[in-house]
Amino acid sequence: MNLYPLKFNPIFKERIWGGNKLQTLLHKDVSGETIGESWEISDVKGEPSVVAEGALKGKTLQELSEIFQSELLGKKVYDAFGTKFPLLIKYIDAKRDLSIQVHPNDTLAKERHNSFGKTEMWYVMQADEGAKLMVGFNQKVSKEDYQVHLKNNTLTEILNFQKVKKGDVYFLPTGRVHAIGGGIVLAEIQQTSDITYRIFDWNRVDAAGNSRELHTDLALDAIDYTFNKNYKTDYLAVENTTSTLVDCPYFTTNLIPFTGELTLNHDEKDSFVIYLCVKGNVAFKTQGYKETLSFGETILLPATIKNIKISADEASELLEVYIK
Repeated sequence: MNLYPLKFNPIFKERIWGGNKLQTLLHKDVSGETIGESWEISDVKGEPSVVAEGALKGKTLQELSEIFQSELLGKKVYDAFGTKFPLLIKYIDAKRDLSIQVHPNDTLAKERHNSFGKTEMWYVMQADEGAKLMVGFNQKVSKEDYQVHLKNNTLTEILNFQKVKKGDVYFLPTGRVHAIGGGIVLAEIQQTSDITYRIFDWNRVDAAGNSRELHTDLALDAIDYTFNKNYKTDYLAVENTTSTLVDCPYFTTNLIPFTGELTLNHDEKDSFVIYLCVKGNVAFKTQGYKETLSFGETILLPATIKNIKISADEASELLEVYIK
């Protein structure tokens, strides 16, 4: 059985803060008014992605990693992670504000949860007028200052809120407090981990009058209290050129805005490559395979496929993700 560019069935998650833009904007085949997440590629325990089409249809990502190993993952990635796929790819629709949260680093996550940490990034695909994200602090803050504000229910006074628009990028290393605000749809790329410490949830309750669990004590030692003047990632998008958005030990993410046809060469990469279509519609051709990637779809290119032609009749954009 040969590997080919792989699409997976999305895994949909209902969330208290979710909406319906995954259906109306990204044309996902799901119903409901509180669908917050579409997990596009997942090897989270108990939540495996399943191949949607072709000869490998019905196989899970975990099964593919075990069968094909370095052919799928790349030798370097396989040597580092074994058959555990190291990235989790999502689209998120926040109709309402998410909780203020933080993710532990690898050391803490391993010690407490036997898990990877959770470094991640956001690429904003759509934002309502005035929509905001929360990233980091707006002033210098000590652990003691933080605890005082937490106790006094004034945490939002020291947090950094920023208005966002399509194309904005935020890198979120472990330890950085953050929250997606209502009215935003984004792509999220992260380590394979579902460990989140919820710090503050806007005092809201569910239909039964229960508030969601907070992890304030666990978060204390996980938070990076460093103050940055600018949390947004600056980059230059050039037509028909690959621009780097994030380059970290856990993943590299590039933006490719283009029209017409491009040939992408991955000879120097020892990794799978993931493409997310964040604008337009893109046709892929490689080794006799043809596939179309519509806005809001995701595809996994096995490490053995080194050259691919992409084409688009209209201005389109891809996020390209791999591990160095």
